[in-house]
Amino acid sequence: MFVQDVTSSAQTSSAMSKATAYFQLLKFRLSATVAFSSAIGFLLGRPSASWLDTAFVMLGGLLVTGSANIINQVLEKDLDKLMKRTAKRPLPTGAVSVKEAIIFCVLLCLAGVSLLGFYFNWLAAALSFLSLLLYGFFYTPLKRLSPICVFVGAIPGGLPPLIGWVAGTGYIGVEAWVLFGIQFIWQFPHFWAIAWVLDDDYKKAGFRMLPMAGGKNLKTAIQIMIYTLLLIPLGLLPMQFGMAGKTSAFIAVVCGVLFLMQTFYLMHTCSKRAAMNIMFGSFLYLPIVQIAFVVDRL
Repeated sequence: MFVQDVTSSAQTSSAMSKATAYFQLLKFRLSATVAFSSAIGFLLGRPSASWLDTAFVMLGGLLVTGSANIINQVLEKDLDKLMKRTAKRPLPTGAVSVKEAIIFCVLLCLAGVSLLGFYFNWLAAALSFLSLLLYGFFYTPLKRLSPICVFVGAIPGGLPPLIGWVAGTGYIGVEAWVLFGIQFIWQFPHFWAIAWVLDDDYKKAGFRMLPMAGGKNLKTAIQIMIYTLLLIPLGLLPMQFGMAGKTSAFIAVVCGVLFLMQTFYLMHTCSKRAAMNIMFGSFLYLPIVQIAFVVDRL
């Protein structure tokens, strides 16, 4: 009886460990952030949407993004072993095999694309699949080849609110491109700030993420400032196209100015601390501005 209890306990523990490893493959926080952006676009396109429909948009986005993240981890399994930040992920540690990860990836992709296609429309489903391909098979390998990877990665990074808009409306209008433009431009200070903070770790894997030769220098800081500056006029476009009102436009401008001020500190010091401030600032800027748009619209 005791042996059976021990065996059962061991099997339960093993199953829990495997389930945890599969969950870690999703990069849940990143996937949830992407799903949130999809819901923002959806609610702006269909303000009268039910909570159930909004939840399904988020679920579809979560599943497809999780699938894309697994492609990234499969392709970078050996590189992840080299970096402290990623060495304990499920694939480098062997908690999940490559075959298991690929099967999980395919199932997530099929489920997410099918949900978006059957429940909403196939244009949204096709765009989500395109986003997966760009992130998994173009951005990922480019990370070791050229800093252009950030531009390529910003395309799937900017697509979630556009996909949400299409799921809600069935078409790609100028409003969808406005939402894409804001999130696309936001990717640059966001990515480069992270790359600045994690530069030493990235170099171990041969990742080339920073935009200028020499990496952490004034030229890179100026690039970050320019893209952050662009967010201020972009934040006014939803009001101009009737997607939101003056209140959210004011919030977007204030957040944009505060975000921009952080880049001046980086240009002055070229320090890791300043880059980290921008990184955390980027995490705050996007959800605050997007929520303001939705609240103003509703």
